[in-house]
Amino acid sequence: MKVLLIKDVYKLGRAGEIKKVAAGYGRNYLIPQGYAIPATQGSMQQAERIAKKATERRAVLNEELGDVAEVLNGKKLLFPVKAGETGRLYGSVSDEEIVKAIYDLYEIEIEKRQVETEPIRQLGTFTVPIHLTMDLVPEVTVVVHREGELPVDEKQAEEEPAVEVPADNTAVAEEVETVVEEAAEFVEDEEAATDEA
Repeated sequence: MKVLLIKDVYKLGRAGEIKKVAAGYGRNYLIPQGYAIPATQGSMQQAERIAKKATERRAVLNEELGDVAEVLNGKKLLFPVKAGETGRLYGSVSDEEIVKAIYDLYEIEIEKRQVETEPIRQLGTFTVPIHLTMDLVPEVTVVVHREGELPVDEKQAEEEPAVEVPADNTAVAEEVETVVEEAAEFVEDEEAATDEA
C-alpha cells in the first residue's frame, strides 16, 4: 500500500514523502497514529505543501532540541549488573533503563522509541543513538560492567599505558610498614594528649 507521510517517521522517511509500506503496517500503525494518510490522488497533490510545513517545523524543533543534543552527546551511562563468567548478563539493560538513567542524571525526558538499541545482554561498552529529531541524533556511551567491579573503559586502556607492578615488592612492603609505624605513633601521641588533659 502507498501512504503519504504527514510526520517524520524514523527509518521510513520524512513528512511529505510517498512510501510503499506493508498493508498491515500502514493500516494498523501509520494511519491510526497520525503518521500517514493513504496516498490517493487528492492527498498526493498536498505532498509538497506538507513537506514544506514539515521542513519549517523540523527547523524549529532542531533549534529547540539543539541544547538537549549537546548535553547528551558523548555522555557516559554506567550500569552495574550481575553477569556470568562469560560476561553474559542475568538480565539485560533495556531502552527503558537508558531512558530512566538519562532522566535521573540530566532531567531530560525522552521516549523509549527514541533510543535505538536492542536490549544489551553482554558486558561491555556500547554506543547508543538517541533520535531527538530526524537530524539531531546524539550518541551516549553505555558502559555495562559487573556489580562490585570498576568499569573498564576500553579507550582509556588503549590511551594510557598499563602500570607495571614491580616483580620485587620489597619497596611496596617498606612503604606500607612506614605508614603503619606513623599511624601507630600518631595514635600514641593522641592517647598521651588525652591522658594529660
